[in-house]
Amino acid sequence: MTSSAPHLYQASTRTDLVDWGAQSDALDGASHSTGRLVHKGPNNQPESGIWVCTPGRWRLSIPRDELCHFVAGRATYRSDAGEVVEVAAGTVVMFPAGWTGEYTVHETMRNVYMLA
Repeated sequence: MTSSAPHLYQASTRTDLVDWGAQSDALDGASHSTGRLVHKGPNNQPESGIWVCTPGRWRLSIPRDELCHFVAGRATYRSDAGEVVEVAAGTVVMFPAGWTGEYTVHETMRNVYMLA
């Protein structure tokens, strides 16, 4: 997108998403992702967009600071230290770079994210 302020309309309901494939580190289920980039800067920093994922569970390692605003669905993050973060529509979470754990999507979730 060429714009002085990259943007997507209808982020909560947009259907023209790109197939991002199956979750490669699956522990349970067969999660599948779709999404749409809003912006990707030099060296992929920053990156922002919409991410939609179907139910399943997998290992997760956050490479850079990531802010997520969940607009649909329900999921659970469990850190390797045992902390549990439940997310649903309306939840905003800031994951610091290096966060590791497991992610379980209970109901197809959609979030708007930004990786710094």
